[in-house]
Amino acid sequence: MIERRKSRAVKVGDITVGGSSPISIQSMTNTDPHDAESTLRQVEALALAGCDIVRLTAPDIESIETFRTLRKRGVTIPLVADIHFDYKIAIAAAEAGVSKIRINPGNIGSKEKCREVVKACKERGIPIRIGVNSGSLEPRLLEKYGSPTAEALAESALYHASILEELDFYDTVISVKSSGVREMIEANRILAHRTDYPLHLGVTEAGASTKAIIKSSIGVGTLLAEGIGDTVRISLTDDPVSEVAAARDILSVLSLTDKQGMDIVSCPTCGRTKIDLVSLVREFEAAARREGLDKKNIKVALMGCAVNGPGEAREADVGIAGGKGEALLFKKGKIIRKIPESEIISTLIKECMEL
Repeated sequence: MIERRKSRAVKVGDITVGGSSPISIQSMTNTDPHDAESTLRQVEALALAGCDIVRLTAPDIESIETFRTLRKRGVTIPLVADIHFDYKIAIAAAEAGVSKIRINPGNIGSKEKCREVVKACKERGIPIRIGVNSGSLEPRLLEKYGSPTAEALAESALYHASILEELDFYDTVISVKSSGVREMIEANRILAHRTDYPLHLGVTEAGASTKAIIKSSIGVGTLLAEGIGDTVRISLTDDPVSEVAAARDILSVLSLTDKQGMDIVSCPTCGRTKIDLVSLVREFEAAARREGLDKKNIKVALMGCAVNGPGEAREADVGIAGGKGEALLFKKGKIIRKIPESEIISTLIKECMEL
């Protein structure tokens, strides 16, 4: 078991971030913030995919109406208003019933303006997320450090948190992100040692497709494996729903969620493999998705030969070890029978459904 860093608990709607609570998954809508209908559809899709908290950009006062509409339409998932610079938008978002506000206190002007935002959040029990990004670091810190180093990012986050602390506000979540994986990892390590605020993890501007998921898996996964992190967003240039799937996979691999989904163990194949294992795994993944089995906590092994195959298959809930045009079917560690290659997919699906 991974021993997680002890952080304070912060309530975001009905989700607790930090403390002993499970690591929550976040994403952000990419719809027009003034288009309530398309935003509603995307929020519903994210919730269905397993997202715990959804962030929406709030560029102006008019966009706050979308938050009101979503609440009126029965959306219960916690909604976060992403705000930059304008304290009046933050106050309006609090009044509209958002579950959290993302704003950097040092960027909204005078201390009095910050005090007004804090007052609005305190009255309604709304936490504030401080979000520091390597692409928008304060000029004074860039001059001090020469670039958005890990130390600069951590110092920026702690500075913004100190402004809230001066106003007796501690219901805070900190997020420090960078497109540089090493900088992101080290900045969060620094924060983990200097504060007990919950940490929101993510590699920002990670890109698209496989490389983006690799970046996030290394950055977010390294910290989670060290026990650092309370909530995550896997940023992808893609449909936001795919961010949720990637986050679930990372948490599942580290056994940090009770919603692990299906764990497919399959060998990389070699010259000993006498069945078309590459095609079989692809077919099985597709069939499992169609049947909704990919969301079930089942371990399935598809192994290509008798060297490691029987051992791995025995450790799975159900699995096969391939031979020439056939396979041995295992269930809960026991050999059940031989099956022809043509029946492997249908047999595994049937066994999984029975489980």
